[in-house]
Amino acid sequence: MNESIITRGMMFIDPHIHMSSRTTDDYQMMQQSGIVAIIEPAFWLGQPRTNVGSFQDYFSSLVGWERFRASQFGIKHYCTIGLNSKEANNEALAEQVMELLPLYACKEGVVAIGEIGYDDMTPAEDKYFRLQLELAKELDMLVMIHTPHRDKKAGTSRSMDVCIEHGLKPSQVIVDHNNEETVAEVLDRGFWAAFTIYPNTKMGNARMVEIIRQYGSNRIIVDSSADWGVSDPLAVPKTALLMLERGISEMDVQQVCYQNALAAYSQSGEMQESDWLNLPPIDQRQTFSNNSVLRGQEPLVESHREYALIE
Repeated sequence: MNESIITRGMMFIDPHIHMSSRTTDDYQMMQQSGIVAIIEPAFWLGQPRTNVGSFQDYFSSLVGWERFRASQFGIKHYCTIGLNSKEANNEALAEQVMELLPLYACKEGVVAIGEIGYDDMTPAEDKYFRLQLELAKELDMLVMIHTPHRDKKAGTSRSMDVCIEHGLKPSQVIVDHNNEETVAEVLDRGFWAAFTIYPNTKMGNARMVEIIRQYGSNRIIVDSSADWGVSDPLAVPKTALLMLERGISEMDVQQVCYQNALAAYSQSGEMQESDWLNLPPIDQRQTFSNNSVLRGQEPLVESHREYALIE
């Protein structure tokens, strides 16, 4: 898979991946497969957080250690900051998290408020979704929407309705976790439509090929959403390869696996193509707070880096 993609000189962005849950092996495979930039949305841990300090340390890691760790493997790291919809239901803790968000939302490399939205569509989720939309509006920031896994069509429609109600432009909002039921409305209303490629659930890469065949490549974004569960950090390049094998044009593949993510998130002012095209050579002798990714192993020290623009 890697060789077939690399020989085409293609680069990829994975605009939704939870690398705090992944290993350095994943970073190495991603870089070898042509992934040059990633966006890591704030996420839940898999179990409830018990105090606001857990959020503070996590947000700090997204703009700190994880950003450094990615750079040690030649990948440019960005993130989004937000209170996940699932965690909004703990209102006592959610109130404290809302006080933290403005402190992190304007940090370097933060490209959006997210991922926010609905899980079970409870009143608490609605309250904190709206509060975070107001924060995004106040800071003139983009928004990444998490659409619910249950009753997805209604939840997606409602998410867009609420965004419009709070004065956000559709072009400022990336609606993620779409499927065949939601894509037409999202595109028709002018929002960005992102698709999570999971191995056995959500949107498989074969289904993604048919979405592109039916709807084209305008405002459609492919991501992996790889996290601590069963997921694939190479979902974007694997889907790109399948698209090419099944007759989708290279231009369309470039759009949905690279260019559209860049176009959407570069609106933040925090993400430009030159960020990774001009990335300095890897020097794994570097440390972050006196910590290295190597654990005593021989460091990789490059003399130069070479990226070719997708044509």
